[in-house]
Order: sequence, then structure tokens, then C-alpha cells
Amino acid sequence: MREGPWGPPPSARLSPLLLWVPLLAFLLAGRPASCSCQGEGAEVAEAAAASMGLDGDGPPETAGHISNSANGRFIYGVASSPGKRASMEDFSEARIDDVDGEKVGMFGVYDGHGGVRAAEYVKQHLFSNLIKHPKFITDTKAAIAETYNHTDSEFLKADSSQTRDAGSTASTAIIVGDRLLVANVGDSRAVICKGGQAIAVSRDHKPDQSDERQRIEDAGGFVMWAGTWRVGGVLAVSRAFGDKLLKQYVVADPEIKEEVVDSSLEFLILASDGLWDVVTNEDAVAMVKPIQDPQEAADKLLQEASKRGSSDNITVVIVRFLDGTVAGDKSEDKEKETANDQNS
Repeated sequence: MREGPWGPPPSARLSPLLLWVPLLAFLLAGRPASCSCQGEGAEVAEAAAASMGLDGDGPPETAGHISNSANGRFIYGVASSPGKRASMEDFSEARIDDVDGEKVGMFGVYDGHGGVRAAEYVKQHLFSNLIKHPKFITDTKAAIAETYNHTDSEFLKADSSQTRDAGSTASTAIIVGDRLLVANVGDSRAVICKGGQAIAVSRDHKPDQSDERQRIEDAGGFVMWAGTWRVGGVLAVSRAFGDKLLKQYVVADPEIKEEVVDSSLEFLILASDGLWDVVTNEDAVAMVKPIQDPQEAADKLLQEASKRGSSDNITVVIVRFLDGTVAGDKSEDKEKETANDQNS
């Protein structure tokens, strides 16, 4: 992996880090550093995965569903595989809810680290908490931001008795009316195809980004090189759910991007870094574009990531928009024309 813009930390900065040694020792005990497996541990994990038939050479484990939403505005597919890992820490969610008479689509990818506890909790509670928020329809962005932090706080309370730290990314997409709101914490990613172009609608939260590093250091933390840039020398993402021992620095504040769902918006890809580590945004969009069935497209991306040697769990959610607003208007016009013809 390329070094970040600061290079390896200078030796002059090492002395303050000694204060962190006990914490680092505790965090590292029995725990993989997030989203990266290096050295002998990786070889053992890969060997175990191969022996279990999870080395990416066999058929992927997939799960898909076609939306039967009342307005027929989108369809979606989901594909997921442990890949070369011996365990599966990715979770995903796709659901359609009726909120105050509004049909809402909600999709998420959650990439756990330090075990499945955080990712599983976020999957089970984030969207349920969100649709209960009193401002969900009237101020959706505020509702999403508050729900992310509320869910994080509730997980930390529920997980307080655990001695081993656990955390999770979250990349989510909410479709309300003609709005698409993408919220992200961590290094899972959301990419849309709009006007035929690949556009990232989320930012990977990495410790070597200048604003993230500044925020961490302002809070009293540090970022150091340990195979890749890590918060406290441990965590390879700068925002996440959970991670209670690093919570002061690793926040669950989502960055939220809004897009209009119109005829130029073709599809959305949500995926864990098991895909994005080996497939570019442009390649992913190019592969999905000619495939109308989102389940087939999700399977295709998963298989391509495996073929390209992804060493991580891989989860892909694809939402293909059916131009609901325009199509709906045209459908209504057509019905009116038919009715007029019948009456004439």
C-alpha cells in the first residue's frame, strides 16, 4: 500500500507514543487490525479459508431480492461472500418501509472488525431507529446524523461488558420520494452512475486524510504507520461504530450526500472494501451498466473482485432506478389518454 503524504512517522515523535503502549497491547491482543490482514496471520487465515472452500475460487454465497415497492421505482440485488477470509464480518440490509404514508427504501453495507458484534448490531438497529425518528420525513439529513450517533451510543452501552473491542463501518442509502441520501462512516463506499458517469457519493474515512488526522490529533490521539496508516497504531479507519477504546478519536458522525432521483440517475452501488480494494469506481460502473438485473450485476461484481484477488470479505448491494418520477408521470398521462380514448 502506498504511504500517505506524511511518510513514516519521524523518530522524534515516538517518545509521546510510549504513553499508548498499554492501550495498544490491549487492543492488539487477539484482534486483527481493521480491514487489513498481514504477515503470518493472513497466511493462516487464507489457508483456513481455502480448506473450508472460502478462498474465492468457488461459487459466491449470494442473497438477492427484487423490490416489489408499490411505485415500482427501483429494483435491487445483494451478493456477499467471505472471500479468502476464514470468517465473515460483513453484513448487509435491504428493506422497504412505509413511513407516514411515504414508501421508503433503505439499503446498507456494514463491514465489521474485531468480530461481528458491532456490524450485526448496526444491521439490526440502525434503520429501525431511523424510521422512528420524529424528523425522518421533514428533516431526513438531521434524522440520519442523529440516528447514527444514537445507535453508536446504544451499541457501546450494550457492549460495555465485553473485553474485546469491536467496530463496524456503515455505508447506507435512503430513498425518500425523489431524494437519495447516502450516509457513510468508515471505508465502505457508495458509487452512483449518473448521466453515464461513475460518481463517488461517499468518502472513505482514512486516518491519513489531512482533516481526519487533524481531528484525531486535536482530540489527543495520534496516527502512525503500521503497515498502513492507523489510529493509535491500531485501526485503519478513522470513523466507525463501536471501537469504545478509541471512541474519542474514531467517531460515528456520518458524512451525508443527497442526490435527486431523476432520469439521469441509473443505479447505485454500495459495497465493502473487499470490492473497492481491487475494483475501481469506473470499472464497477462499466461492468454494471449493461446488466439490467441488479442481482446478476451484484453477482458479477462479487465474482470480479474474487477473480482480481480480493483478500477480504466482499459484499455488494446494487439498486437500479427505474426512473420512477418520469415513468410514473408518463404512466399517468398514458392512463389519461386511454381513458379519453375510451370515452370518445
